[in-house]
Amino acid sequence: MSTVFSVIRDDTPAALLPKGAVVAMGNFDGVHLGHRAVITAALEMGRAHGRPALAVTFEPHPRRYFSPSTPQFRLTDETAKLRLLAGTGLAGAVVMTFDKRRAETSAQDFIHRDLIERLGVCGIAVGYDFHFGKGRGGSPSLLVAEAPRLGIEVDVQPHIDIDERPVSSTAIRMALAEGQLADATAMLGGPWFVTGSVIHGDKRGRDLGYPTANIRLDNNCGLKHGIYAVRVGRGKTRIDGVASFGRRPTFDNGAPLLEVFLFDFKGDLYGETLDVAFIGFIREELKFDSIDALIRRMNEDSAIARAQLAAAPDAFPRLGEIG
Repeated sequence: MSTVFSVIRDDTPAALLPKGAVVAMGNFDGVHLGHRAVITAALEMGRAHGRPALAVTFEPHPRRYFSPSTPQFRLTDETAKLRLLAGTGLAGAVVMTFDKRRAETSAQDFIHRDLIERLGVCGIAVGYDFHFGKGRGGSPSLLVAEAPRLGIEVDVQPHIDIDERPVSSTAIRMALAEGQLADATAMLGGPWFVTGSVIHGDKRGRDLGYPTANIRLDNNCGLKHGIYAVRVGRGKTRIDGVASFGRRPTFDNGAPLLEVFLFDFKGDLYGETLDVAFIGFIREELKFDSIDALIRRMNEDSAIARAQLAAAPDAFPRLGEIG
């Protein structure tokens, strides 16, 4: 029987808290390779101590609290982040609300009140650049210095490089914005994905021979507008397809929309929630002079997408179920 991935929040009763766990601490936007190194360190520490390993993370993302008017392209919203964390082998996640009270909590108070007194942690794993507490006064070096007195183990993971470039959530956002999907996938350790409900569109794709499942993404999504090879998760089922994300310049140049054509699929998807994993970038969004020219290019795009997907038969995010 698989272990249920539990989510602990600020209002979780003390009696239900898993005392004595090892924690991997971070914001974990994207749950990329650098984050996974921290998580692996926590899992190994937990096994060594015979204790469960949990993630400690913050919602909303601290950037949203400190810069509420600045658009924030998140790689993963809270649910997507938790599903990725649940797929790593962690026993659960402690989601701490990032609000005025927490922003004004000193690093020392955070360590003693939130980590030691409330959770009773026996070990902490963090990345080399993780800071916490008021004014970002908490650091990996502070945790290392405090560890002997607190009787806990601390593991600080160095940065992860790919081709001599550090892996970071910022670098992944930039790669997605530039259509460098292979770079983003490499840094994430798997394909980037979005989740959304299928909405009604203008039915234009049906007339073109390419009926699409339409999904409205977050307004701050910074993904480059263009055509992508995608793999869609419908529950436990995986369906290959080709997708357009953009403003449809041939027709209306409207609000950005993700339009997904599923290969060899017939059925009604309206209202369903789908996971869409981006496997390959095919081309930028273009304006065509005629419908015939558009259809010819869509046929070419579909052939390219099929080839890219055939070359990546198992590519899909490893997602767990949230208890």
